[in-house]
Amino acid sequence: MNLPNALTLSRIFVVPLLVVVLLTKFPSDWLGIPQQLFGLSLFIGASITDWADGYIARKRGQVSTLGILLDPIADKLLISAALVSLVENRLAPAWAIVIIIGREFAVSGLRSIAAAEGFTISASKKAKFKMLTQVISVTLLILGSVPGGPSGLQPPLGVNSEVPFASFQETGRTLVTIAGNGAMSLDEFRVLCYGAGRAMLWIVVIFALWSMYDYFTKFYRKVRDRIEVRERRRTRILRRRRRKAAAAVLGSRGAGEPGS
Repeated sequence: MNLPNALTLSRIFVVPLLVVVLLTKFPSDWLGIPQQLFGLSLFIGASITDWADGYIARKRGQVSTLGILLDPIADKLLISAALVSLVENRLAPAWAIVIIIGREFAVSGLRSIAAAEGFTISASKKAKFKMLTQVISVTLLILGSVPGGPSGLQPPLGVNSEVPFASFQETGRTLVTIAGNGAMSLDEFRVLCYGAGRAMLWIVVIFALWSMYDYFTKFYRKVRDRIEVRERRRTRILRRRRRKAAAAVLGSRGAGEPGS
């Protein structure tokens, strides 16, 4: 097994550990690392391997069928596990996560159909930007969390995550307080990170839907072009057969004439 595939597999193996850390009342003094920082280090480390495995594979010429198969699976497992954990801890709204994960299933299905038809749909810049914003959003939401919830982590103090736009309202009040005091406490830092993470999540949802539309548009164009090519090919074959049939009829008529 080459290094890029090993990095991809390591990303898959980190997923269950990440879920345990984010969804368990983890002792804050474990190795002296707070729960949210330990979970964040796992997530960021795994996210870095997403960039590293592709870079190394291209640099060393080690792009393999196994790597092409495992890389998107590892990406979706990592992001889905992190997002579902955030929902369980009331750090992110369920509706947004359903849209994001649903989009991943839809695009994966579309790519499977495209592969069966004999063509591929490359990732667009919108999809790559969506992946980047997902990593940033998850990072900020974990940074903005505090220990003590039923599943270990919870939103920062003073923020009711179940009230729409409550995080933005609290973020605004916190900014006013920081401006007045000229200093920022740890709790205020968490509120700002949480508010920024929720705002970034809206951007993720927008680009998830936009990039999905982009994928479906590319798929439609590819299928339409292939259908047009098939129709032109079938038309040429039919014309060729008709010419041969007409030539055969003329030949048979000429052979049947008297004195021929």
